[in-house]
Amino acid sequence: MVNDSEQLAGALSVPGEGAGRSAASQEGGTEDSYEALLDRYGGIRKFVEGEVLTGTVLKITGTDVVVDIGYKSEGLIPINQFQDASGKAHVSVGDRIDVFIENTEDYHGHIVLSKEKAEKVKVWEDVEKAYNDGTVVTGRVIERIKGGLSVDIGVRAFLPGSQVDVRPLKNLDSLRGEEIQCLVIKLNRKRGNIVLSRKLVLEERLTQQKAATLASLEEGTVVQGVVKNITDYGVFVDLGGIDGLLHVTDISWGRVNHPSEMFNVGDEMTVKVLKFDRAKERVSLGYKQLTPDPWTLVHERYPIEAKVRGKVVNITDYGAFVELEIGVEGLIHVSEMSWSKRVKHPSKVLQVGQEVEAVVLDLDGENRRISLGLKQVEPDPWSTLAERYAVDSTITGRVRNLTDFGAFIEVEEGIDGLVHVSDISHRRIKHPSEALKKGDEVEAVILNIDVENHRLSLGMRQLEPDAWEQFFDTHRPGDVVRGRVVRHAPFGVFVELEAGVEGLCHVSELEDDARDDPETRYKVGDEVEFRIIRLNPAEKKIGLSWKALEADDGGGRIDTFAGADDGSATLADLFQTRDAND
Repeated sequence: MVNDSEQLAGALSVPGEGAGRSAASQEGGTEDSYEALLDRYGGIRKFVEGEVLTGTVLKITGTDVVVDIGYKSEGLIPINQFQDASGKAHVSVGDRIDVFIENTEDYHGHIVLSKEKAEKVKVWEDVEKAYNDGTVVTGRVIERIKGGLSVDIGVRAFLPGSQVDVRPLKNLDSLRGEEIQCLVIKLNRKRGNIVLSRKLVLEERLTQQKAATLASLEEGTVVQGVVKNITDYGVFVDLGGIDGLLHVTDISWGRVNHPSEMFNVGDEMTVKVLKFDRAKERVSLGYKQLTPDPWTLVHERYPIEAKVRGKVVNITDYGAFVELEIGVEGLIHVSEMSWSKRVKHPSKVLQVGQEVEAVVLDLDGENRRISLGLKQVEPDPWSTLAERYAVDSTITGRVRNLTDFGAFIEVEEGIDGLVHVSDISHRRIKHPSEALKKGDEVEAVILNIDVENHRLSLGMRQLEPDAWEQFFDTHRPGDVVRGRVVRHAPFGVFVELEAGVEGLCHVSELEDDARDDPETRYKVGDEVEFRIIRLNPAEKKIGLSWKALEADDGGGRIDTFAGADDGSATLADLFQTRDAND
């Protein structure tokens, strides 16, 4: 039996070619029209330009792909619509493909088809369906354009900058080339406009993640997260739709100056939930809590008097902090840095980053405090000082410092002795700088050694002859002496008789016209003669008189003042005697 296709093929044969003439034509003597034949054999439907339908690839040539769509003639599609960037055509004979009818008949009688336009029509249909159903579409970011991004979802679509992420994204270019999922929020097929939102997809995803995270979070659990933001006070970690705060104090058992030293945005990390307020959706996280607290073992590792090594991590006005291990620091107080040197600031002895050896002085595990000593690493030089130096022995040293009350002499490395201002010279000086300057090499006598308080007392005047003793040995009351006026007081005039030896002429022993204004009559620096009326070696006092000098000329007055041969008569006694004689 001849099937319908064969009958239709015979009916559509060109007249005059063999047995191709139809029986109807032979019987009726007239030739049926083409349309009548179509109607007779079930009717081959008409095709409309712009229609999309499915065809079968019949043949592939160097320029075209021949497709059968069930029309009176085959359709042609340019081969370049099937080629990739390298020029390779991805199509085979027998493939079923969607095609778009551009023209029902070209110059050669072929149907003009388009694969690309068919795909676009299909895409628009899919986009419309996604828009109506609220389903997600996937596309690739092509480029950044004004106001947002251009996204390829089969056709170009616009993704506004405000719809890119749940939070403002500063660098939109970072998404270029990425595959993203969006919702279609606006559609105008006539104008070819499609507007997308990635933000809505992310929000929905975060909502689902958040619900799942909240259901699983419990205090004490260990969870995974991603560093979302870093601040001065801590790190915000995305736990899956909800953020937790890792405070800087919970990052490490050791010292952390800034969280950025430990983490970067985008880092994946494991943390422990310390506190969780489900109502307020607040989560406090810990990172150091994943490891044991090192302070639980400090008593075993750092017993008192043990020598330890560490690194200086911080210096303050009162001392230096030394890291013995991560999370364990000890303090070297400034007073524990040197046995003898006066350390003005710890930075004069130690520097941050320096490796040091120290001795454990005290340990308070409850308050996390370890006291360390730097000077205890070496023997205390003061403990053997009395063995090396004897009281009354003479030493040579360098003037290291001058103060208002004396001079510090470096006896040896780390040992300073103090010469009090009163022990610098027999003569009266107000400040050590009058006799010494920094760096001078001097000799001194050891007056006292106080090992317990680390004090060494020295004297310099003790090496010089005592000018007072010499004066008292060579002078008696009644002697006439010459001296230089050095200063004034309300009660008299002080006169330097020899270096380091001064006497006082009371105002009552001045001439009458000088009593009211002795500073005018006796100017500082003037050299004047006086008579000695009193000598007191015990108190190192010498009484002088101008009137006694005048009385010597008249006779009889000198005997009054010289009556005390031992020189012990007081100035008051002499004044009283003088007044009685007057």
